[in-house]
Amino acid sequence: MADPQELVSALSPIYGSDLAVSQAERYTRALALFCRRYGPGPVRVFRAPGRVNLIGEHTDYNHGFVMPVAIDRDILLLARPRPDATVCLYNVETRFPPVSFPVSSRVPSAPAGHWSNYARGVVQRLAQEAGRPLRGMDVLVDGEAPWGVPRGSGLSSSSALSVALALAFAAVNDLSFPRHHLARLCQEAEWYTGTRGGIMDQFNALLARPHHALFLDTRPRPDGTYTTAYAPLPEAYRLLVADSGVHHDNVRGEYNLRVMECRAGVAILRQHFPDVTHLRDVQHIPWSALEPLLPEVVTLQTLQEQGLVVETVPGVAPDVPLRVRARVRHVWTENVRVQAALAAMERGDMAHLGTLMYEAHRSARDDYEISCAELETLVSAARELPGVLGARLTGAGWGGCVVILVEASAASAVVERLQERFYAVHHRVPEVFACRALGAGGEVNLPEKACI
Repeated sequence: MADPQELVSALSPIYGSDLAVSQAERYTRALALFCRRYGPGPVRVFRAPGRVNLIGEHTDYNHGFVMPVAIDRDILLLARPRPDATVCLYNVETRFPPVSFPVSSRVPSAPAGHWSNYARGVVQRLAQEAGRPLRGMDVLVDGEAPWGVPRGSGLSSSSALSVALALAFAAVNDLSFPRHHLARLCQEAEWYTGTRGGIMDQFNALLARPHHALFLDTRPRPDGTYTTAYAPLPEAYRLLVADSGVHHDNVRGEYNLRVMECRAGVAILRQHFPDVTHLRDVQHIPWSALEPLLPEVVTLQTLQEQGLVVETVPGVAPDVPLRVRARVRHVWTENVRVQAALAAMERGDMAHLGTLMYEAHRSARDDYEISCAELETLVSAARELPGVLGARLTGAGWGGCVVILVEASAASAVVERLQERFYAVHHRVPEVFACRALGAGGEVNLPEKACI
């Protein structure tokens, strides 16, 4: 094993000197477990961060704007190339036993909901992209608390896992991709699980910058690259993440239903604006001009009977009511808010950023209908506490977490009061923690002695 101080020194640039000691203990345990599982030999170590989305929810699959932050909770992945074309997986966190599967352009799936389907999707997509025989690898995944990304809490544990796996699989096979292209491959790989999400989470995990939020225009340029900007997070403020304790599954029907409702909006608007392919295409048109064109409720069956071509989504029946106007209104106004948030952060106006966060939460609750009682308790309680500038649900919704912008001097008091108020309503203490903005995922250059 590596000398403890050498390991701390290697991890300090990633996590900061105050967290490096705890992280060194985590890495040491993971290396020892890998050795027990797979035997001695060199090990390569990769990490990918979770994220909290500061503002810009459900806009990415509509080619809109988002502003995520990579947080100091990450997926740690240890890998060693194998001489054959088999991927062997062991996850220290899940109840599932170890699994293995062949490297192939058509990887067989595990049962629905099995965590290994994220790995299978990554391997399949990268094998398709490579177009040549690839080797397998032995893998250990560590996402355990307190430093792992909590699963089902809206902090993008699934995308962090996908990115870490992609980084490792590409490395052991000498595959080289520009990071924006690897993000796209990871997004497509996650479609293997049935979720039709956007590119925000993968992009953030691969391009984040320490002490900044990432502004991302999720519409690719003609050359396949993306427009980004980095918005500074001043030291005088902190981001708190409060976990509602209500966990969701990203392949649930409600998520795909929202995607379907947006696609229905596109089909309807295309009658008036023929070049529309995504809701982003009408962003320059005043909402007052768009609103009368969109029905409050319609079904896919009705639209098809009208001769409209609508791109369908798995699991959405033709007779399910689609609340098109409200969903499009959320996406349109959320894009405006994200652009305003970037401008506010660039001029250091954190108070206005907080106001925009509250407005974003109301839209997500009322127009996109992705909130729940526990999230509402957290946001309402945060609004009443001194030092809080803004709060909103973050992630896909229907549970998960709230992100809170707070003055650094008030952070500890806010955590305590928030837990008290949540307990008074729901009779349990939520996890609330401060997080810092870390950099992008990648291979961790540990001391040579760290290899076992």
